[in-house]
Formats: sequence, structure tokens, C-alpha cells
Amino acid sequence: ISMHGVGFPLWSAPVYWMWTKSQPDSTIRQMVDSQAYEILRPLHIELLKMQRWASETGVQLLAIFEGRDGAGKGGAIKCITEHLNPRGYRVVALPKPTERERTQWYFQRYISHLPSGGELVFFDRSWYNRAGLERVMGFCEPEEAREFLDSVPKIERMLVRSGITPFKFYFSLHREEQARRLKERGNNPLRQWQLTPLDRVAQEKWDDYTQAEEEMFLHTSIPEAPWICVDSNDGWWARVNVIRYLLSHLDYPNKETGLLEVDPQIILTIPKVEPNHDS
Repeated sequence: ISMHGVGFPLWSAPVYWMWTKSQPDSTIRQMVDSQAYEILRPLHIELLKMQRWASETGVQLLAIFEGRDGAGKGGAIKCITEHLNPRGYRVVALPKPTERERTQWYFQRYISHLPSGGELVFFDRSWYNRAGLERVMGFCEPEEAREFLDSVPKIERMLVRSGITPFKFYFSLHREEQARRLKERGNNPLRQWQLTPLDRVAQEKWDDYTQAEEEMFLHTSIPEAPWICVDSNDGWWARVNVIRYLLSHLDYPNKETGLLEVDPQIILTIPKVEPNHDS
């Protein structure tokens, strides 16, 4: 049985993920090398169609990638942008704020990176650091975190009214899978740069991050910019489904809709919070 004309088993992604764990590494590598290209190539062509449409029509696309440490945010962005025209997109991955930036309005350092007309911008982490990492690690005061959760829906509605099209992806994975990936980073000389001191405490702070993300979803998944939760335990299928979701929600011409069916066991829209009367 094949999926979209190639020889992947026609199973749900979680079942497929469990099957891959039972196979020799060589089997998986051979299957990926010979057939993954057949799934990704048409999706990359669709991404180029979308980028051309955005450039010609002045669309301002903002895609925010958040999630657990090791969940695959950066890998998903690389997969999306691999064949895009570099003149038409930017990836924003800001370092920790400088002393000067700490004295500014919290959102100030992000505003200058928002997309112009015809531009695609991908945030590898964003202002949502305050709702997760900063809150859990004590880098902000509790009152500052509460103020953030109250302010960000209003700011994002303002961005939408100004013409920006936002997508907010949250990458989630099992605790055991996170531990495996972080260990792999530490053992791989080519990936050790990805391992930070904060990653090393991700496991012991797991429950704190869970509470923080639940409150973030509760307060900031608004109708204009809902959170899209991505099951990234199988990173490859997570990337495929993020691309499919992104493309399926943009109205570019000559869209091959048959390529864009999203697996509901990988992609979940967080229930939306309706605005208060003063938002």
C-alpha cells in the first residue's frame, strides 16, 4: 500500500512512527533516501508557487515556531525554506536580549523583524519566550508574565488588522523523546552547538513547562491567530504536515489541493479564545 503514490505504508503517523522504531536503521535510511524526495519535491514546488504569489500580491506572512527544546522547530524551518528564493524570506532567531534591550518595551526588539509586503518571515522562537522559557526559568517577574498574556492577543489582532497573515506552530513531543534527542545532540560533534545550558534543565523543568504552555494556549489562541499544535515525535512527518497546513490555508493560484491533506493526529488546532469587550 502506498501514500500519495510512493511506497510508505498507509498508516496513521503514530502507527508509522512505532513501526519505524522496530526496523533496522539501514531499512529506514534506504526508505527515506529513495522515497521521501517524492513526497517533499511537490510540496517544495507548492511553496515556490506560494512565495511567488506572496511577492506579486504583497502578502505579509509571519510564521512563528515555538515548542519544547529539541522538538524540531529549526529543522521544520529549514525544510520549508530549503528551495525558497532567499530574497523573499527571512529567518529570525534572536539571541538573548542585550542590556539596552532589557530597558525597552518587551515587544520592541521583535517589531523591526516583522514582514514587509511580499515577504515571508519565520520566527525560530519569538515574543512567546516570555510565556515559556522566561517564566519557567525566572527570567521575568510573575507580573510581567501576566501582563504579557494579557497584552499579546491585542497586539496580534493589531498585526492582523495591519495586513499581516500569522501562523503560530507549537511543536510538542514526549518527555522520553526529548531526552533521547538532547542526548543525541550532546554526543554529536556537528550538533553540540545546538545544546545550551537551558536545554540541560528541560527535563527537570518538564512539568513547569507543561503548566506554562497550557496557560499560554488558554490566553493567546485567538480566532485571528490560533495555536497549531504539532506532534513532532516523528520529526519528518511533522515537517511534512506543517508544510501542508501552511499551504492549505493560503489562497495562492494553481494550488494542488490533493497534496495538502493534513494528518489530524499530527496537527491540532488549539481551541480559540474569543476576545474580551476591551480587546
